[in-house]
Amino acid sequence: MVSRTGKKEISKTMTMNDHITQFLHYLSVKNFSPRTIEAYQHDLSKFVEFLESLNRANVKTVSRDDIGLFLSHLKNEGYKKPNSAITMARKIASIKSFFKWLTRRKVLKENPAIDIETPKIPEREPSYLTQEEYQRLLATVKFKATPYYCLRDLAIVGMFLGTGVRLSELVGLKLENINLQESQESICVRGKGNKERTIPLNANVLNALATYLKKRPEVESKFLFLSRLGDGLSTGGVYHLIKRYLKEADIKKEKVGVHSLRHTFATSLLNNQNVNIIHIQQLLGHKKLETTRRYLHINDLDLRNAVNSLVLTKK
Repeated sequence: MVSRTGKKEISKTMTMNDHITQFLHYLSVKNFSPRTIEAYQHDLSKFVEFLESLNRANVKTVSRDDIGLFLSHLKNEGYKKPNSAITMARKIASIKSFFKWLTRRKVLKENPAIDIETPKIPEREPSYLTQEEYQRLLATVKFKATPYYCLRDLAIVGMFLGTGVRLSELVGLKLENINLQESQESICVRGKGNKERTIPLNANVLNALATYLKKRPEVESKFLFLSRLGDGLSTGGVYHLIKRYLKEADIKKEKVGVHSLRHTFATSLLNNQNVNIIHIQQLLGHKKLETTRRYLHINDLDLRNAVNSLVLTKK
């Protein structure tokens, strides 16, 4: 539809779902990860469903109170298990980003979500494995898996423990991302914000990887790690694979999972006094140094011992 001025009257005829589709396209153009875009899509679709149940699914008339009602609904109604602070924070972030985008595009004059507060997320110390635990994990993979899957899964676990890659980064690895040239052995991963980083490979990872590659089927798929059908692995598949091995290895820790292996990599490096925390930040692909600091596992006794070790005057 075109007005007398010749301008397209887009916002007057578009539904909220139409705006969400454009918003998700914008995120894709800005190189947000598919996983992040999927989360935004899920959160915003639930928001629209709720507004439709109240007959208020009009982007022009959504109010702060409507958003507040939706958040109350998430906490109290229709959910067997209440949403955690982390989940609530993500859903609020999705809504705030969407309305901020609408305001910037002049679809809305005022942002109804601008004053919505994000719940404070309790900071948990990252869960990581001790040397005995990750040795037990590797032994479990060797014992439990069939010959081919043993080689693949040992390479996967070794990659997590030896490079600290994220789950999405590992399943996205392709053969072209592997550099096995002598003295330059490394992988190139695409992390958050579509940023690339190079991670060196140590002897243990190289050995596991080389052994797997010798037995890797010759298929069209260019992904490094293959499923039973010969295509790339899914994040869900690897997530459940690692959870199963951790359970079979009898590693019982709170929130232990794939991310614990990444934490183990970071913690092992930090325990090496010769490794600079800035280097670890780069290897992990952390945007903020504060995120890397969480792996220090400093307690009150460590702080007291550090202070007591200072020698300021000669005896």
